[in-house]
Amino acid sequence: MPAQTTSLSDVGLATSFEHPAPVRVIANAMTGYIAKLGPVWVEGQIAQLQRRSQTATVFLTLRDPLAEVSMQVTCPRSVFDAMPVPVTEGVRVVVYAKVDYYVPRGTLSLSAREIRPVGVGELLARIEQRRQLLAAEGLFDTAKKRTLPFLPRRVGLIVGRDSAAERDVFDNSRRRWAGVDFRIEYAAVQGRESARQIIEALDALARDSTIDVIIIARGGGAVEDLLPFSDEGLIRAVAACTTPVVSAIGHEQDQPLLDLVADVRASTPTDAAKRVVPDVRDEIAQVAHLRDRSRALLTHIIRREEQGLATVVSRPVLAQPQRRFEHLSTVTDELVSRSRRSLGHQLARATDDLEHRLARVRALSPLATLERGYAVVQLAGGEVLTDARQAAVGDSITARLAQGRLVAVVEESLAERRRDPIQEES
Repeated sequence: MPAQTTSLSDVGLATSFEHPAPVRVIANAMTGYIAKLGPVWVEGQIAQLQRRSQTATVFLTLRDPLAEVSMQVTCPRSVFDAMPVPVTEGVRVVVYAKVDYYVPRGTLSLSAREIRPVGVGELLARIEQRRQLLAAEGLFDTAKKRTLPFLPRRVGLIVGRDSAAERDVFDNSRRRWAGVDFRIEYAAVQGRESARQIIEALDALARDSTIDVIIIARGGGAVEDLLPFSDEGLIRAVAACTTPVVSAIGHEQDQPLLDLVADVRASTPTDAAKRVVPDVRDEIAQVAHLRDRSRALLTHIIRREEQGLATVVSRPVLAQPQRRFEHLSTVTDELVSRSRRSLGHQLARATDDLEHRLARVRALSPLATLERGYAVVQLAGGEVLTDARQAAVGDSITARLAQGRLVAVVEESLAERRRDPIQEES
């Protein structure tokens, strides 16, 4: 078989069976060839987005919506963050990139230099940016959500004229509670004037003091059709409204910004009617159930109290209550008797003690000494005489006796030496 020679003329590489090129040479040749390609604009849908905090590169998978073809895209974080609006998975974008060939793995990828959302993707990206800004202001804070009344006196409804959403809310509400009252404000739910008309209708209902809850309802539609319900002015008006607001826009998969700021989000207009108006049949059943539970509880309490009373009555203290009083009377009499005996003993001891103290006082009293025949002699100035030498002949003296006094004049003073009984004995 004759040898065949092939060549890569663009890179000046010739190969043959006898002289094959190593893989690295081919890889380097492809790198050089691809490097000659200039940057291109590529349109596709973001199928996967990986943004890791520890890396400076964002990885994307760009898919062709009309074919099962996809390419890997690498984008510097600085380029990705510099986009005017953030993008998410599912958004259509146009990427300005250059083709790169990664030699170690032998893979082709696009190195993005600029990314721009287009079409619906751009709309969704702008809505996402608006959501982040309003969320940062706290307009979607769950702590600000108001509770719906159990049974509203009057329901305010903002819908399009002759719309299916109006019929769904009205019919389901009346089916659940026939007496529910509505005030309906019609507004355009699509188009340039939609947001302004909805805001005016909301303001009219909010100023009505008879309105307890407001429903904003619309059927499903494309993303472009639901844009008025992500309008910043409408979002701020709902956040400032003092009446609870229920959002019932589109279907379950639709989620305009109105759903985030409303106090309650209903998946459909029919669901809004179920959330706002209670079902009379369910409430009657609930009342009957609670009545039965109350009756059973009261019956149980009464039976328990009757059993308690029967137990108390059967006790001896209630069967023969006079015995209790007889016992207490006996105890009382015994205590009175003991008190009297104790008081008598204390009075007797106190009397004896008082007599002893009185006898001691009398024995020590100077009057008792005078009663034994002694006298207290004093000079005219009141000085008590204890020595005959204290008075001179002719002095007037007074002698105090047990009964009365004697006044005399000293005729003679006989002084005697005082005798010491102890010395005399010795």
